[in-house]
Amino acid sequence: MTSATGTPAYKRLSVEERRAQLLESALSLFAHRAPEDVSLDDVAEAAGVSRPLVYRYFPGGKQQLYEAALRSAADVLEQCFAEPPEGPLTARLTRALDRYLGFVYQHDMGFAALLQGGSVVETSRTTAIVDGVRRAAAEHILSHLGQAAPGPRLRMTVRMWITAVEAASLIWLDEDKQPPLDELRDGLVDQFMAVLAATAGRDPQTADVVRYALALESPDGLVGELARRVLPVVSDAARLL
Repeated sequence: MTSATGTPAYKRLSVEERRAQLLESALSLFAHRAPEDVSLDDVAEAAGVSRPLVYRYFPGGKQQLYEAALRSAADVLEQCFAEPPEGPLTARLTRALDRYLGFVYQHDMGFAALLQGGSVVETSRTTAIVDGVRRAAAEHILSHLGQAAPGPRLRMTVRMWITAVEAASLIWLDEDKQPPLDELRDGLVDQFMAVLAATAGRDPQTADVVRYALALESPDGLVGELARRVLPVVSDAARLL
């Protein structure tokens, strides 16, 4: 939008609103292009503002803007696994993964660039932000497993699965978004139940978690069938420990 004099006519926004607008514009660009291919001029054009205004909010240039965009994306991703502690565990995971994978689908190349860093200079701050997403997701998952004080084996199992979800998302993008998103989601849920069962054979606490999780499932569903096959194995293994 321009004024009668031909100069840009900006909508007056608060500091917080303007900063959010610039970050949203940057994330929108990162969704289709790697950060190294996005200039501050591009962000200014997408936001309908001048380049000096972008610098006013991000005087550190593109690196500062990238880190701020990464933090903004991280805030969303950290909440993807937040779920009310009610109902079957697999249903909770399904809803959480729908949100997480929905973000991946929406931001496409931007997700890979934000999580992997692209060719933008990686710093201790960006590494800490990305690691914070993984840790927050793991804490959300652990809160649903019925254990107030998860031990190292259970924590490691959950954190390894979170890493697998991230890796699967990146591979899915690299494979032209195949298999279909719902198939990817369901496979990741099944994988989580499987790795829990595998760890349960060596860890009594995880065995308790498996029994707790399977008790919440419908006896007529696929997980109910898994329960009938896995629970005896888990019980026998736990007695040997």
